[in-house]
Amino acid sequence: MSKRVIRSTKAGVPIVRAVERAIALLRAFSSERPRQTLTELALSTSLDKNTTRRLLHTLEAGGLVEHSEGHYALSFGLHELLSAVTVGGDLRDIALPTMHRVAAETSATTFLWVYQDGFAVCVERVRPPQPTVEVTWSPIGSRNTLNSGGGPLTILGYLPPEKLAVALEHPLISRTPFSITNPGELQRRAAKIAKDGYVIAENDFVVGLSGVGVPILHPNGDLIAALSISSLCDHVKSIVEADGVKKLKMYAHAIARRL
Repeated sequence: MSKRVIRSTKAGVPIVRAVERAIALLRAFSSERPRQTLTELALSTSLDKNTTRRLLHTLEAGGLVEHSEGHYALSFGLHELLSAVTVGGDLRDIALPTMHRVAAETSATTFLWVYQDGFAVCVERVRPPQPTVEVTWSPIGSRNTLNSGGGPLTILGYLPPEKLAVALEHPLISRTPFSITNPGELQRRAAKIAKDGYVIAENDFVVGLSGVGVPILHPNGDLIAALSISSLCDHVKSIVEADGVKKLKMYAHAIARRL
C-alpha cells in the first residue's frame, strides 16, 4: 500500500505530528487488509510499537478502532462521520440512476471515480443485476494509484500538468505484470487517453479482467469525474465491439449535463 504524505495547505501552519500518525494508522486499513495485528500496523506505518499501541488505544477510546483477539479493525463509529462527508455527494446522487442503467445494459460493474491528492477515489459502485463476474474490489471510498484500471487511468489522462506531476510522485502499485509503473510511459499513456477520449485497460488491475473508462467533463473541458465499467476481458471486448465506448461517453455526457 502506498503511503500518503500529508502536506500543510497553509504556509507557516505546521502539521500536528500525533494527528498525522493517527491518520496514517487509519489509512493502513483497507478492503484487502481490514484486520491487522499491532506488529503489522507498526510496520506498514513505520512507527515503533509503543507509539502504535498508544495511538490505537486512543482511536479505540474514540470509537474509531476496535480490538479483538489480537487484531485491530476500523470501528462502526466511522459510519457516523461518513454521513457528514460532502465530497462526491451531489455527483453520486446525480450519477447513480445512470450508473444503474449502465450496469444493467452492460452486465458489468460500474464505477464512479474522482481525483483527490494524486489518487483516484471510488465514490460509487453499482453491480449489475446479472453479473458475468463478481467484482469485489475497489469498494466505495477506496483509493487507487492512477496507473491501472479504467477509471484511474481516465483521470490520469485529464489531469493538468501540476496534478499529473503529483500523481506520478506517489509509489505506483504494480497490481499485475501488466501494470505500468514508469512515469514517462504513463505520461505518454495520459496524452493518448486525452486524445482518444477514453481508455481500455486490460489485465492491469486484475489478470483476466478489463475496464473501460470515460471522463465526465465540465463544459469548459475540466475533469469532474470518471465513469468506468469492469468485467471479464472477453465480455468487455464484446461491449466495445457493440459501440460500448460511444454509449458510455453518451452516459457520461448525460451525467455532466445534470450537474
